[in-house]
Amino acid sequence: MEDEVFGSTSLIIECDTLDEYKVVAEHLEGQLTATVQMLDADVEAVRALLPTLERKVGRILCNGYPTGVEVCHSMVHGGPFPATSDSRSTSVGSAAIDRFLRPVCYQDFPSSLIPEAIQDKNPLNIPQLVDGKLL
Repeated sequence: MEDEVFGSTSLIIECDTLDEYKVVAEHLEGQLTATVQMLDADVEAVRALLPTLERKVGRILCNGYPTGVEVCHSMVHGGPFPATSDSRSTSVGSAAIDRFLRPVCYQDFPSSLIPEAIQDKNPLNIPQLVDGKLL
């Protein structure tokens, strides 16, 4: 039951105590999402479970179902390995561009050999951070 399944599926585990929920959550591998179905009376129990879920998944839903993913600034759809190969980025949302970026440092190169976007003259007028200050 711990193998990846792509598509619509649910694993429902019923526990009798909060401690049992925590044990189950601690044994989860990285997941894209986790859903907490709760009532108002469950707030403190869920609060105790959240730190574990935050380490295990990329998106936590409350009283919902992880069917739709809206492409917006606040959306993150990823998670710790094995849900994604790089949990520092997301595959959906405006931050998804980070998946395709890789930092490169051009040390002591003449301006004519580096990309226009990072040249000192800034011919593209792109905001630049120089010596810790935004120009």
